Amino acid sequence: MSERQISEEQVAQFCLSLPGAREDYKWGGIRVFSIAGNKMFAVMDLAGAGVSFKVASELFLGYVDRPGVRPAPYLARAHWISVARPYCMGREELWDLLQRSHQLVVRRLPKRLQPGLLI
Repeated sequence: MSERQISEEQVAQFCLSLPGAREDYKWGGIRVFSIAGNKMFAVMDLAGAGVSFKVASELFLGYVDRPGVRPAPYLARAHWISVARPYCMGREELWDLLQRSHQLVVRRLPKRLQPGLLI
């Protein structure tokens, strides 16, 4: 499998490997990865094939200018991007962005919930 042919299941397994991550199915079968009960950090297949996740606000415009990346439907105002399949970035970059999304969400949690979730 080439670097660009990352499977949906590989993305899901990586998301679930992050501290405190859990998976739910919402909105008619969309895979949602969250922490602390209901704080989403990644969503699969939101309005099409691919994965959507949060990025730092200062990086948002730079990412949506890249081919294969667009503002995530319904979540763009919160600086979420959607990366279509086949992914336009390698595994290392995608894993890094998913981990950063997880950490952006963790840092917005109350301090009492953060221990054990920070990387």
